[in-house]
Amino acid sequence: MSIEVNTLSKIYGKQVAVNNINFQIKTGEIVGFLGPNGAGKSTTMKMITGFIPPSSGGGTVCGLDFVEQSIEVRKIVGYLPENNPLYPEMYIKEYLQFMAGLSQTNDSKVAVKNAIEITRLGPEQHKKIGQLSKGYRQRVGLAQALLHNPKVLILDEPTSGLDPIQVAEMRNVITDLGKEKTVMLSTHIMQEVEAMCERVIMINKGNIVADDNLKELISKHQTSLEEIFKQLTQNVDTI
Repeated sequence: MSIEVNTLSKIYGKQVAVNNINFQIKTGEIVGFLGPNGAGKSTTMKMITGFIPPSSGGGTVCGLDFVEQSIEVRKIVGYLPENNPLYPEMYIKEYLQFMAGLSQTNDSKVAVKNAIEITRLGPEQHKKIGQLSKGYRQRVGLAQALLHNPKVLILDEPTSGLDPIQVAEMRNVITDLGKEKTVMLSTHIMQEVEAMCERVIMINKGNIVADDNLKELISKHQTSLEEIFKQLTQNVDTI
């Protein structure tokens, strides 16, 4: 398994953000992690990547405990957070070289070159990040996540705020990456899930309300993924 989550919870004061969830993601899968705003998606991703500790429970990434071995986990995970942190005054190539140095990436020049090629940033690589459109800034964030050639990619709203052309381009990049890496991504765009993902995990109010192969989920409910999403996230107490 690439990712195993066992009885994972996160509590902020009296607010239960993630409630005792369990799931597994096999090596090579592209999995859509879906839920309404505030459902616990980003919190779960941050715990898996080692950025915040759980209140209880835990799990592994490629056999490494993401609570006890968070530094080692970060070496094999590429993470694109929802709010993509970039330095707008830096040039793309300069930024990626800087980040490769911080992460002690082997052969950083080759790593930067490969990341630029994969994310199709070549024509823009000599521009400042602050001059880029939202779509290209998302690509820079993805390129940064790829510098160390991670085994697992965790992408939080990678197509958020993009126009239809940019969404299609990002989808193609992620689909290509999924041929070699395990990908867990969150999105609110059901068409993107249908285009990229083999499997869907839905979370609402901190609880997993669905975990199934995409085709089987649609067949079981005999309706669209959008309608399934509405049903399961509006009626969590009846599931």
